[in-house]
Amino acid sequence: MHAVGFYTAVMDLKLNTNQKPLVMGILNVTPDSFSDGGKYSQANTAVKRALEMLEQGADIIDIGGESSRPGSKRISSQQEIDRIIPVIEQIRKNSDIPISVDTTKASVMKESIKFKIQIINDISSLSDIDSFKILKDKNIYICLMHMKGTPDNMQDNPEYDDVVMEVSSFLENKIKTCVNRGIPKERLIIDPGFGFGKTIEHNYLLLKNLQKLKDLHKNLLVGISRKSMIGNLLNKDVDQRLYGSLAATLISIYNGANIIRTHDIRETKLLLNISKEIKSCN
Repeated sequence: MHAVGFYTAVMDLKLNTNQKPLVMGILNVTPDSFSDGGKYSQANTAVKRALEMLEQGADIIDIGGESSRPGSKRISSQQEIDRIIPVIEQIRKNSDIPISVDTTKASVMKESIKFKIQIINDISSLSDIDSFKILKDKNIYICLMHMKGTPDNMQDNPEYDDVVMEVSSFLENKIKTCVNRGIPKERLIIDPGFGFGKTIEHNYLLLKNLQKLKDLHKNLLVGISRKSMIGNLLNKDVDQRLYGSLAATLISIYNGANIIRTHDIRETKLLLNISKEIKSCN
């Protein structure tokens, strides 16, 4: 069993010399995700991958049943439930590792929380109004992400006057909405949404200015792993983006990120060991 003491860990999420950021391993149980689409779409292979990530040192496993890659189409709630619930059930039989569920649908959230998950990771920032009443009285963390548009149109020439200011304002308003609807601020996590309705320049401006988002909330999640902001800049295919992903991850850590969502658990953990050592030097 993987006893993490997650509630304490999340409540104490801080970048300091005594605690490294948490590593969230990505588990897409979909046939069409941008990096590993179809690879873990069967429950048995997904569970095997989850246990492998556990051995590699993941602190959290983030399970998604619907692709959010650019141009992807939505699926029904029942399809999503049928994909993720068997995987969650099997993981829970083998481990108590914290589980995050990547979903935008209130009905999927309702089914998922029956299995002692710890995070709802919603790229739409609780756009499904029923989400609030489902999550309000649950001891569960909610990740709010910025996205311009929807997955099927978000990369159709996204424009901003000031991307850092607009993303910050969006997340600040989402935090206020949650608090006004009875969800405590300390149960929230924010995510700038790299690659979700942003050009390469937008993404790197956000990376450079992450501390401005950190000022909004101490719990800051970053998902950069293998994304096109890495691949297009370096001219590398998805399976050749590790080094670029690690470089961007290190920058994000020094700019305030304390949850790192990644495909590459082992390598990211090694990076965090070096980062912690540097930070601890006088």
